[in-house]
Amino acid sequence: MKIGLILLAVLGFFGLLAYLTMGQKQHRVEVCVEFQGRTNCRVAAGATRETAVRTATENACGTIASGMTDTMACGHKPPTSVKYLD
Repeated sequence: MKIGLILLAVLGFFGLLAYLTMGQKQHRVEVCVEFQGRTNCRVAAGATRETAVRTATENACGTIASGMTDTMACGHKPPTSVKYLD
């Protein structure tokens, strides 16, 4: 009996978690950045457009910048293009 209640509670928790996660509107963007002569584009999603742009910029910079200093410098530059996919 106790195992059944525990299993039901666990399934209910995961069901609620899935519902709340999927119920949020996600904004998708494609951002292109240029840093030290290299260009990279990435797609990201976020709860707000600003969050999605920031995440895509960080992801794009992470593959074309070397080291933390360059990655931060790249992330502070405005993107060369932003395309809203939502």
